[in-house]
Amino acid sequence: MARANDDAAAALTEYAELFALTGGDAFRVRSYQKAAKAIAGFPEDISVADVRGVPGVGEAIAKKMEEFLQRGSFRQLDDLRGRVPEGVRRLTRVPTLGPKTAIMLFEDYGIDSPAALGEAITSGRLDGVKGLGPKTLANLLKGIEQLEQSGRRVHIGVAMSLAEQVMTSLKAERIAYAGSLRRMKDTIGDIDILAVAPESIMTEFRAQPYVAEIIAAGDKKTSIRTTSGLQVDLRVVPAESWGAAMQYFTGSKEHNVAIREMAVKKGWKLSEYGLFEGERVIASESEEDIYAALGMQFVPPPMREDGGEVKAALRGELPTLVQLADLKGDLHTHTNLTDGIASLEDMVAAGHARGYVYYAVTDHAPDLAMQRMTLDKALEQRQQVADLQQKYPDMRLLHGTELNIAPDGSVDWPGEILREFDVCVASVHSHFSMSRDEMTRRFIAACENPYVDIIGHPTTRKIGKRPQVDADWEAVFRAAGRTGTAMEIDSFPDRSDLPADLVRLAKHHGVKFSIDSDSHAIPHLTNQRFGVGIAQRAWLTTEDVINTWPLERLLAFLGR
Repeated sequence: MARANDDAAAALTEYAELFALTGGDAFRVRSYQKAAKAIAGFPEDISVADVRGVPGVGEAIAKKMEEFLQRGSFRQLDDLRGRVPEGVRRLTRVPTLGPKTAIMLFEDYGIDSPAALGEAITSGRLDGVKGLGPKTLANLLKGIEQLEQSGRRVHIGVAMSLAEQVMTSLKAERIAYAGSLRRMKDTIGDIDILAVAPESIMTEFRAQPYVAEIIAAGDKKTSIRTTSGLQVDLRVVPAESWGAAMQYFTGSKEHNVAIREMAVKKGWKLSEYGLFEGERVIASESEEDIYAALGMQFVPPPMREDGGEVKAALRGELPTLVQLADLKGDLHTHTNLTDGIASLEDMVAAGHARGYVYYAVTDHAPDLAMQRMTLDKALEQRQQVADLQQKYPDMRLLHGTELNIAPDGSVDWPGEILREFDVCVASVHSHFSMSRDEMTRRFIAACENPYVDIIGHPTTRKIGKRPQVDADWEAVFRAAGRTGTAMEIDSFPDRSDLPADLVRLAKHHGVKFSIDSDSHAIPHLTNQRFGVGIAQRAWLTTEDVINTWPLERLLAFLGR
C-alpha cells in the first residue's frame, strides 16, 4: 500500500485523538477517524491521486491532507500538539483509559505516565475517586501491564511494511528479511535484514529519512532506530554464505541449537558462514543445501520453533504446508453497507482480480447497533449480489453475514433467515470480560447453532490494545470439532486471530479453519499472507483449510 496514505492517515488519527482530548465534539472526532480509515484503505496513492476522490473526505480534511503532503504536518495538528501535555497523551495509550479520565488524572493528581498511574493505583491513592471503581482500576492495571508487555513489539503488519520500505530504499545484489518476521510471528521486536552488497550500502542506509537514531555503525552491521521506534539491523554477508546466513539469522534460537548439535555429532561445524568439516565447506550458498547435508527435509521458516519439526524433517515427515496460492477465496469481507469503505462492486472486482474462485460478502448483522443494519438492507444486498454474479461467471459470489454472538450464545437472526445466507460467520463483538465458564458456554452455544459455519476472530484480541477473552479453548474446540464449525484465522495483522498455538490445539481436536482477510477496504485483501503465515506456523495443510477447497466441496461443508 502507498506509504503516503499510511502516514497521512496516522496524522489524521492523531489529530482526532488530540481533538477528543481537548473536548472536541464527538461527531467531528468520528468524521476524522472515518476519513483516516478511508485514506488508509484507498487503493491509490494520495500523493499522486486527488485526496478529494477518497470517500468521506470533504474540503476541510482535503486541505489538511494537502498541507500534510507538502510538509509532513498541518497547522491544526501542530496547534493541538502544543496544547495537549505529553503526559496526557502518554496516559491515553493505556487500553480502556478514555480522554476525560486522562485529563482528570493529569490535572488533579499530576499523573503523567502509565508507570505513574500504576503506582497511584497500587498505593491506593485513587481509591474512592468518582468514576474509578475497583473494577475500573483493576482493568487499568491490566491495561498498563499489557502496554508494558507490548513495549517495543509491534504487530507483523507494521514490521512487514517497514521491512519492505527499508529493502526498497537500498541498492543490493540480494536483500531479504530474516528473524522472527521471516518466521511470521504475530509480534516482532526488531527487524533483521541481510544483504549481498558493497559496504557503501551502510552509508546509504544511515542516510535514509526513516532513521531516527544510529545505535551502532560498522562495515558489516549497522543498527538503527526508525522514526516509529523499531530497531532495524542491516548485515552485509558474502554471496557464497547467503544460505548459511539466512538459516542462522532466521532462527529461532532453539531450532538453531538443535541443528547445530546434529552438525557437532557428525564432527562438523555450522555457523552463519556455512557448514564445515574442518576447513572444507560442505554447504553454504543455499539453506536447502544445508538441511540436505544434515540429512533432513528443508524446514520452512514458520515451522522453525523447535516444536517437533527437526525430528519430523529427519524422518521425512514434514507436512506440505498451505501456501497463499492455495487460497481459492475469502469468506469474511465487508462493504460500505456497514463499516467497510468500498462499495460491493469494488470489493467484488478486487476479489476477482486476485483470481478467486469464490468470494463471500459478510457485512455485519443488526445486533451491532452502530452499523445500522436491517434485514431489508441485507435482502437488498442479496439481490445486488445476484445481479453482480452475471458479471463474474468464473467466480461464485456468496452472500453471507457476520453475526454477533450475544452473551448467552445466541445470534442476531432466527434459523429461517440464517438458512437463506450462503455462509454465516459468527463473532464476539462485546462483553469481553465475562468469566471463563460463561465465555466458554457462549462459544459452545454458537458452535451448536446449525447455521453458524465459522467462528470469526475467536479470541477477539487486538494486539497491544485488547487481550484475548478468557475461555476454556480445549472445550470450545472439542465442540467445534463435534459440530463441524470452522475456526477463523483472521489475517488482519492487529488481530492475527486465532494465534498459532491455539490453531495447533484446535487442529488436534479435528477442527477445520478458514483463512479470511476480514477486509474493510480493498488493500486489506492482501493481508491474507499474514493469515497463511499463522497457518504455516501451526503446520496446516490444504486439507485443514476450507477456503483452499474446490467450490463443490466448500458448499458441501457449508451445507447449503
